[in-house]
Amino acid sequence: ICLSANGNDNKKFKGDDKMDGAPSRVLHIRKLPGEVTETEVIALGLPFGKVTNILMLKGKNQAFLELATEEAAITMVNYYSAVTPHLRNQPIYIQYSNHKELKTDNTLNQRAQAVLQAVTAVQATNAPISGTTVSESAVTPAQSPVLRIIIDNMYYPVTLDVLHQIFSKFGAVLKIITFTKNNQFQALLQYGDPVNAQQAKLALDGQNIYNACCTLRIDFSKLVNLNVKYNNDKSRDYTRPDLPSGDGQPALDPAIAAAFAKETSLLAVPGALSPLAIPNAAAAAAAAAAGRVGMPGVSAGGNTVLLVSNLNEEVSETILLFLFYLFSVYGDVQRVKILYNKKDSALIQMADGNQSQLAMSHLNGQKMYGKIIRVTLSKHQTVQLPREGLDDQGLTKDFGNSPLHRFKKPGSKNFQNIFPPSATLHLSNIPPSVAEEVLRTLFANTGGTVKAFKFFQDHKMALLQMSTVEEAIQALIDLHNYNLGENHHLRVSFSKSTI
Repeated sequence: ICLSANGNDNKKFKGDDKMDGAPSRVLHIRKLPGEVTETEVIALGLPFGKVTNILMLKGKNQAFLELATEEAAITMVNYYSAVTPHLRNQPIYIQYSNHKELKTDNTLNQRAQAVLQAVTAVQATNAPISGTTVSESAVTPAQSPVLRIIIDNMYYPVTLDVLHQIFSKFGAVLKIITFTKNNQFQALLQYGDPVNAQQAKLALDGQNIYNACCTLRIDFSKLVNLNVKYNNDKSRDYTRPDLPSGDGQPALDPAIAAAFAKETSLLAVPGALSPLAIPNAAAAAAAAAAGRVGMPGVSAGGNTVLLVSNLNEEVSETILLFLFYLFSVYGDVQRVKILYNKKDSALIQMADGNQSQLAMSHLNGQKMYGKIIRVTLSKHQTVQLPREGLDDQGLTKDFGNSPLHRFKKPGSKNFQNIFPPSATLHLSNIPPSVAEEVLRTLFANTGGTVKAFKFFQDHKMALLQMSTVEEAIQALIDLHNYNLGENHHLRVSFSKSTI
């Protein structure tokens, strides 16, 4: 069949709406965002093998992608049936096409073909994508498909999933092993082909994963094959999903994997997108994951004290407690101090550097009591308590031994549920006698509007949606730890779900 790339000539694609076609190396992709480019669609296929043809149907927000082999297409469909693919933060749908190959009308499909040729040329000749002249090192064949990666200036923890996400752009990643050596986080990462390792090294060596930190230093390893025994947070063999998770090693929690795949909200942080285009929210998810796994040699680094400014001074009496409740969502707050000569500013000391980074990336630019708060790292290393017998007018509070800390227990579920402030709140520890109406009224009394409510099956937990993020922040501050009776104190956190 000769297909045209003209959006009107689509009668021949009727049969492609069937979900469960027989496997074919031609894939039908639907629900593409309007402004999506050929390169982005081709990039979906590259981790699975060579892409041999593409046809964009701009008018219908669809595309056909042809891979070199049926195996590659099957791998791609199976992978994306488990992990919803997103382009430009929108979910898209991939299925087998009824066509066994794509014969395209070249005059109509010239642009797509040009893009494909450029990408294929890169794959074949191993030249840098930037279109610069190929340097000597680019054409010398790499000996090993295994890269050794060292991460410098590690402000945020970097998880195995983050590495996989970055390095998959250059070909299918088969195996990753992570470890700490000489107090440095390192990884060994194996591609199927040394050419992919060469491309990844050329493109990524010296790049930062997140804004101004986590610099990749990449070399070829002397090893040519990695022997992975366990699939967990430290090591993974993507060719063998049947491997055990190992003794006492938690396997990667699906919730965290999902956080990486779905975390798309960009936060109010200057330059929210980093050079490698992973949103800061993913950085936060990474930090959360690493906090849960307790990565050695990471958590101690970084400044633990934050400076919060532009606070609403009218609520200064209760602001210490309110700040404690809000910042506790992202770490264990040790001390809070209102500045004596600047009552709209406070110092907050977190338990470690990861937590202060996390709180800063999530809370800077959020609204609290009608004012946009600014959160930056302080030059102070600790928050001093007032000396014995000295009255500092209640401006400093020590929360070091608070029973309300969420992250004291290693491996606590709270590490998996760290999300940016959102209009939807997750409620837990609800006694059986408390009805929906009671909770709706309680939250409406914080000054906002309750838009939706949903109990989980066991009635111990619920989702509750306010009309704005600011209202949800206010409700969390007012009602976290609220006594609902029967010795149940309400737990409130932000949710990534909507109702």
